[in-house]
Amino acid sequence: MKTINSTPKADGFRMPAEWEQHQGCVMIFPERADSWQYGGYAARRAFCEVAGAIAQSESVTVCASDNQYENARRMMPDSVRVVEMSSNDAWARDYAPTFVTNGSEIRGINWGFNAWGGLVDGLYFPWDKDNKMAMKLCDLFNTDMYDFGSFILEGGSIHVDGEGTCITTEACLLSAGRNPDLSKTEIENYLRECLNVNKIIWLKNGIFCDETNQHVDNICAFVKPAEVVLAWTDDQNDPQYEYSRSCLEILENSTDARGRWITVHKLRLPAPVTITAEECAGLDTMNFKPTRIPGERLAASYVNFYISNGAVIMPFFGDPADIPARDLLAELFPERKIIPIMARDILIGGGNIHCITQQIPL
Repeated sequence: MKTINSTPKADGFRMPAEWEQHQGCVMIFPERADSWQYGGYAARRAFCEVAGAIAQSESVTVCASDNQYENARRMMPDSVRVVEMSSNDAWARDYAPTFVTNGSEIRGINWGFNAWGGLVDGLYFPWDKDNKMAMKLCDLFNTDMYDFGSFILEGGSIHVDGEGTCITTEACLLSAGRNPDLSKTEIENYLRECLNVNKIIWLKNGIFCDETNQHVDNICAFVKPAEVVLAWTDDQNDPQYEYSRSCLEILENSTDARGRWITVHKLRLPAPVTITAEECAGLDTMNFKPTRIPGERLAASYVNFYISNGAVIMPFFGDPADIPARDLLAELFPERKIIPIMARDILIGGGNIHCITQQIPL
């Protein structure tokens, strides 16, 4: 593995759309006791279900700490590769490399990671092990690396169509805890050079109470060129309504990099999901403070799915909206199997299925 002193755009590399073919997927085995209730046992079972579903059509590599390696190897399906690698938590989307390709070679991008806001509004400290994972994974997969470690960005904050368009949120990328010394234009320039895009659609907000400063991958996702799903509620008394309505207005008045108008499919949200007192009791404190409070709203969204080579792995919440959400994704991905996973035990940690996965393109 060597570090490339250039940019993906200059070298003819691009970030592909998630529905393009993968050679595999990276995940991280959960264990952090202030993120995952009751020692993480329920979360681990859910992670194993996700890994097994993805492994039906592409290879999966799960990184586990020295303490959890044996547990991970015992619990994960035989088809899943487990490697020892230290981390601070289990969010592969946000600090595994973003992989780019020129059609015959892949390279990784190492972004800077500071736990979604550093000392301004980050979610934990330290984050040093997480911040080393991109380089370690490039070594593991024997891919060269672009080092943009001075630019703070998480994989969940961007979605691309593979044809020159990127969607992100102002709430996240313009937040005070990421790149406060950079202007919006300068941040756009990083995205253009690193992802090889030439059109960036800025949504204002994401999902209400999303503690990542409202990552785009929880509110909106490309499903094909010029088509997206958007998390939606019809409840005008829900704070999410204004967030989603603003996104809809922006998207329906936007064209992609090739001049096509964006088609929006409303993916209706479940009823607000809140954490229970029993679930909170199973979480360790951080700096003598609870990490969750009973009744706290969690950022539940069906948009937080992963597109594998043969399936769409989506969250279920035990809500009446589960089935209509599954049916809409089945319409939009007729060539793929829709695999629902009961995901509450992932959601309690602060994210969902897309957040715990990172694809490796061909």
